[in-house]
Amino acid sequence: MARNVGGFLVLILAISICQAVATFQPISDSHRSAALELFAPIDGSFGSLEETYEALKTFEILGIEKKPDLSTTCPLVVENLGLPSATLKDLFYALRVSGILKCKINEEVFEGITSRFLAVLNDASSLLDLYYSIGSLVLIKDQTSKVDVLLNDADGIFHSIKALSQSDGRWRYSSNNPESSTFAAGLALETLAGVVSLASSEIDQSMIGTLKNDIVKLFDSIERYDDGSFYFDEKLVDAREHQGPLSTTSSVVRGLTAFAAVTSANLNLPGDKVLGLAKFFLGIGIPGNAKDLFNQIDSLYCLESNRVSIPLILSLPATVLSLTKKDQLKVRVNTVLGSSAPPVTVKLMQAFRTGSKDASIIESQELNFDPESTVHFLDALPKSVDIGNYMFVFEIVLHDPEHKKVYATGGHTRVPIFVTGVIKVDSAEIAVLDSDLGSIEAHQKLDIAGENAVSLSANHLQKLRLSFQLTTPLGHSFRPHQVFLKLRHETKVEHMFVVASSGKQFEIILDFLGLVEKFYYLSGRYDIQLTVGDAVMENSFLAALGHVELDLPEPPEKATRPPPQPVDAYLRYGPKAEISHIFRAPEQRPPEELSLAFLGLTLLPFIGFLVGLLRLGVNLKNFPRSAAPATFAILFHGGIAGVLLLYVLFWLKLDLFTTLKTLGFLGVFLIFVGHRILAHLASTSAKLKSA
Repeated sequence: MARNVGGFLVLILAISICQAVATFQPISDSHRSAALELFAPIDGSFGSLEETYEALKTFEILGIEKKPDLSTTCPLVVENLGLPSATLKDLFYALRVSGILKCKINEEVFEGITSRFLAVLNDASSLLDLYYSIGSLVLIKDQTSKVDVLLNDADGIFHSIKALSQSDGRWRYSSNNPESSTFAAGLALETLAGVVSLASSEIDQSMIGTLKNDIVKLFDSIERYDDGSFYFDEKLVDAREHQGPLSTTSSVVRGLTAFAAVTSANLNLPGDKVLGLAKFFLGIGIPGNAKDLFNQIDSLYCLESNRVSIPLILSLPATVLSLTKKDQLKVRVNTVLGSSAPPVTVKLMQAFRTGSKDASIIESQELNFDPESTVHFLDALPKSVDIGNYMFVFEIVLHDPEHKKVYATGGHTRVPIFVTGVIKVDSAEIAVLDSDLGSIEAHQKLDIAGENAVSLSANHLQKLRLSFQLTTPLGHSFRPHQVFLKLRHETKVEHMFVVASSGKQFEIILDFLGLVEKFYYLSGRYDIQLTVGDAVMENSFLAALGHVELDLPEPPEKATRPPPQPVDAYLRYGPKAEISHIFRAPEQRPPEELSLAFLGLTLLPFIGFLVGLLRLGVNLKNFPRSAAPATFAILFHGGIAGVLLLYVLFWLKLDLFTTLKTLGFLGVFLIFVGHRILAHLASTSAKLKSA
């Protein structure tokens, strides 16, 4: 039992390790499983066209081939493109869905919506109208070459969009809205990228240069977390337009990468900030809703395929290394979507104990590379590495110098590493000491790794001492996070004590004279438990050492009473003991012949009744002959027969309440028909007397 509890303690500590480590992992199969769950269609539909596009785009980026039946999606797209009342947003997402599914759309439909978009551009003052119109024209250009979507006045449209920019790199949604938005800046950059790609002639380079300065100013407002991730946050006052950090950063990344794809100018953005943006999206883990998952996956896709700087992610399959198992240090380098990185070398620049002023235990050591598993590894940890918390500093070195212009490695990457091992427990002993002289009254050695059944006795004038030593695999002293001694009275009152340490030695002395009030003057048996646990200790344990019989003085009148102990819910609400009941044996029945004879005797009165009727000369001469009186007479006799039948049924199977309820209805019926037939007989008798 103690070992199972100790294993549970190890599990809790291991979870705390995982929560403390801030590492970034590329996109994995977990994201694919989450996408299939979050983008589950209802009745063959994802919902709106926007939601349909987000689902299809996420599936496409993640390479998910198992897609739901979308046979009704293309007809819906064609229907929306042909509706004169369709909004610009609906047309925009209909074209996006069509671009993924390759829907067959007539050229006349493309020409009709193209003229509508071009008309919007002539007098549009809203950034969203410009975004949907320009984006739709770019989609039409990609899906057909027979429709002219080029912009003759691209400079004028570029200038009208640029007029909405602010001095800090943010954008306004319209000229009538004074509030600037970081989210709108991303939409504006994506829209301007579309203008450049649709321009019939080259855009004025001075405006491109001005836009580059706006991007630099926008990145001056970028925010940072302690783990090295960068993100953009919205600062709008109007809550209706507020966007969270994820959607805001995603908008900026889409706009930035879209603009970088259509211009040859170098944006000169720091590689560490681009890598920090990737870390922000990866640090989210797996989002809990479809919109956030799409923003995460789509933004990482934009970062992986951008022309500014492609981030490379250094990740560790395991940040917990066991000295007992002789685990190897393994490192992977991938792109954000998990693709293979270009040829690189991973160097372990430093490794030092966290919170220690000691010198680094590793200096600039190159890791080996396994081309089959694409893993960089260290053959073995240095012999000077003991259990504890360490900080490893890695550096990614690109083999091709030209790749430095393409990929962002982020310089040095710091990763916390936990080195675990088995702690040795030595010199464990427990003793009862005399309070005055300090002499040992009783003494027993303990085997913490084995079973212990210590049985001690003491009074309030004595002391209890527990001592032991903890050493690491290299023989160093070790101070775990948790070292507790617990005494549990037979009434389930518990007392917890922290065991102090000095070097390798752990010792606690309980002076019962000073603890009588804390123990509520409760004499009797106290079970002794020792708990030792730490995140890097592989053999954390909760060991039962035995018990001590305490003889404490009688409590004074005003002494504090022990608190009431909670009642075990299982004992109160759990299943009760099974009730076994022996039924009384049935009484012995009389012989069958006797029962039949008794039945014959019960029928004799009925036979006598029939004989009496014959002797009296009973006849049906007075039975009514006209229709109505005859009917009531028949119903009256039938009711009497029904009452007799009801008695028989009551004897056989009916209960008393059902019988009385039925008898009530029959009684009312008999009163009615009996009254009618008796009234008829009285009237007939009166006529005969008068005649």
